[in-house]
Amino acid sequence: MNSEYIPTKLPLTKDIETRRVLKKVISANIALAELKGAAKAIPNQSILINALSLQEAKDSSEIENITTTHDELYRATISTTNISNEAKEVQRYKEALYIGFDLIKQKQLLLKKYIVDIQQVLEDNDAGIRTQSGTKLKNSIAGEDIHDLMDNLELYINDDSLDDYDTLTKMAILHYQFESIHPFYDGNGRTGRIINILYLVLKGLLDLPILYLSSYMFKEKTNYYKLLNQVRTEDKWEEWILYILDGVEYTSKNSVVLIEKIQELIEDTKLKIKTQLPKIYSKELLELLFVHPYTKINFLVKELEMTRKTASSYLNQLEEIGVLETIKMGREVYFVNVELFKLLQKKA
Repeated sequence: MNSEYIPTKLPLTKDIETRRVLKKVISANIALAELKGAAKAIPNQSILINALSLQEAKDSSEIENITTTHDELYRATISTTNISNEAKEVQRYKEALYIGFDLIKQKQLLLKKYIVDIQQVLEDNDAGIRTQSGTKLKNSIAGEDIHDLMDNLELYINDDSLDDYDTLTKMAILHYQFESIHPFYDGNGRTGRIINILYLVLKGLLDLPILYLSSYMFKEKTNYYKLLNQVRTEDKWEEWILYILDGVEYTSKNSVVLIEKIQELIEDTKLKIKTQLPKIYSKELLELLFVHPYTKINFLVKELEMTRKTASSYLNQLEEIGVLETIKMGREVYFVNVELFKLLQKKA
């Protein structure tokens, strides 16, 4: 966005919920509610957060031309040696999302200082909000600085009494507003996409940060920037909001299908282990294999309180029946949940 452009402070003074928007709001909310319900079917919700947040981190980073492979990303979750700078950036995105989610759950607020914290983790620096001469964003209407605009955005995020728009409409508004303010030197796009997810959790539309719009935005990248610009230059809110609502509905439906497939795979794996390796089966072991698509002996030792000898034996037996496959990275051996990894790759 042009750094000399200043968006109007929120709330908006015009009615932007047209008949088309209101109709789409209904279907998008239904799809989102189905996603929220589907997530509850997974016994250990860390499974979803880990699997889907890494996919979101990958897709969101690709919008900024930071490209990695699934294999590299999952390897980076268990070892920081010999991984690319791109994989490190995607890992920081995931960490920033987790930090934001924890703050939302603890504080029940999404404050400006939390957004700064998220961006600092994302960019691995403490530059904070821009302070160069461009901080003053002036046009012929008014002169406001970035901090004033961010304070206003914070108020709009947390005070539902400012207007009576649907939550999803408000998410479209605040995403546009944040990207227009462009408060940071770098990472504004990725930070803005994290804010989308956290806002839905804050408002209770989701229990977990699992609606990831980045894959949709990546596919519609040209349209995304075109519609953002048309709000700024032509005040075309309807098409922008419909674009975001379409993304919510499309992504929610796709995520429900993925969750159902993960649940089916969990049940199939459970049956396979119980049938072929009944002596080693436990609910905790099964869940660990899905929380960590790439796992290692130390994970079982730490999380399941096993000896290294027992952990090694369990993992080798699981490899023998085809649940896991081994790979070597340096001196260490890692075990991959083969079918889960295939499923997540196919989804992407």
